[in-house]
Amino acid sequence: MRIAIAGAGAVGRSIAAELCGNGHEVLLIDRNARSIDVDALPDAEWLLADACELASLDSARLEDFDVAIAASGDDKVNLVFSLLAKSEFGVDRVIARINDPRDEWLFTEAWGVDEAVSPPRLIAGLVDGGPDARRGADGAGAAGSPVSPAETDLLEFTLTEGSPHSGAAVAELTPALPEGVVLVAVVRDGRAAPPDPATALRPGDDLVFLGGVDSAGDLGALLDPGPTGEG
Repeated sequence: MRIAIAGAGAVGRSIAAELCGNGHEVLLIDRNARSIDVDALPDAEWLLADACELASLDSARLEDFDVAIAASGDDKVNLVFSLLAKSEFGVDRVIARINDPRDEWLFTEAWGVDEAVSPPRLIAGLVDGGPDARRGADGAGAAGSPVSPAETDLLEFTLTEGSPHSGAAVAELTPALPEGVVLVAVVRDGRAAPPDPATALRPGDDLVFLGGVDSAGDLGALLDPGPTGEG
């Protein structure tokens, strides 16, 4: 199989070494040049690129891979990579690492994640229930199936010239968001990136939120007094 791994840190490299040893073709992607160590794993392919950048994944021909693994140490990066791998490139199987257990509920099919791996849950499961506890109630997934709050969905809005938040920093927008709504990605020029508080929002930016479906109206009114975005 052809397998793409986002994150070439200790975890990503360990996964790659195991997979290469089993005869799979592996591509490691990382934007940090210090993580690229071809000599350490010569059987793998290496790509110095941002795994959240659509153009980089396109040049890597991610659509030709059978499995995508989000193995970085940043849950926001893992979520964006998983979503792009599934929705933009149609990768059959997407596996994501959960770094912070508090983020576990986000790692669902809505984000393109087929299987989510949470080390704390795995260890607790082994203590409490033995090997069988590593599987979810439906028997699928090494870490069980993260539970998503009812009626939670991805909401997308495009900033217009007239939006009161055009030109404002992300840090100014987030405190004003409706309760229960979280900004999870800013898509600009085809590139999806985790929200940086210092990023100045521009007209044309696509903002991706996670929140209750009943929040779409309030969110639209906040972003544009005459809402043109889509929920």
